[in-house]
Amino acid sequence: MKRAFQSVKYLCLAGIAAGLAGQANAEHGDLHDYAHSEEAQEYIHGDPEQPTDTWTLSAGGRIYDNWWNALDREPPETTHPSYPAAGAQSGSTTWRCKECHGWDYRGAEGIYSSGSHYTGIKGIYGAIGANESAIAELLRGPDHAYTEDMIDDEEMARLAAFVSRGQIDMSRYVNLETREIRWGDLNRGRAIFQSVCAACHGFDGRAYDWGDDGEHAYVGTEAAAAPDEVMGKIMNGHPGVAMINLRAFGPEAAHDALSYSATLPQ
Repeated sequence: MKRAFQSVKYLCLAGIAAGLAGQANAEHGDLHDYAHSEEAQEYIHGDPEQPTDTWTLSAGGRIYDNWWNALDREPPETTHPSYPAAGAQSGSTTWRCKECHGWDYRGAEGIYSSGSHYTGIKGIYGAIGANESAIAELLRGPDHAYTEDMIDDEEMARLAAFVSRGQIDMSRYVNLETREIRWGDLNRGRAIFQSVCAACHGFDGRAYDWGDDGEHAYVGTEAAAAPDEVMGKIMNGHPGVAMINLRAFGPEAAHDALSYSATLPQ
């Protein structure tokens, strides 16, 4: 670990911190705020002594999702200088890679071609196979403006590796025009969910509820409404919490788990 950690408490939209699994369920009300133990800190924000490529790519994917939660940093207080004035977002969320480039990595040519996340900015899909040092240099440049205090060089290398080698063709798993799942193997997905995901989320996916104002939002709700986002989190984990990921088993396994998750109660 290269830096002192700043805090152990995070607001999250998916996943759950280690040590809290099974301690609450949907009947206990909405659970948005999770604390994780000191024992979980190493897994969530640390790095292994001999990191595999699989770990590096999933870590880079979490940085792409939300780098300050992934890296235990303070979120920016300003709107990103390159965020278009016509965009609907403001503040720290505009510093997230996914906010402009999308969960499908296609930016204005993908699911974010319209709606509240539209920016007109192209995606990163064309950077697959690109030189990782060049990607890191671009991310340090004025268009992206990520300083070493935000993302240090070793962390930036993980993000660059993800951009070059960690992306998946989301169109194989999600219809980018309708944002609907292209169904996978539900039986295999059921097996994965019941033996892995249910440890935290419960067999019906309702152990935790991320809804607001009386509206429920369970695993099934999220998987059906935003399958590209959930696919990304299944592949890489959710930043800032001890959520497992399935990158080591490949996108087909993640797709099957996503497909089954979308059949769970909403």
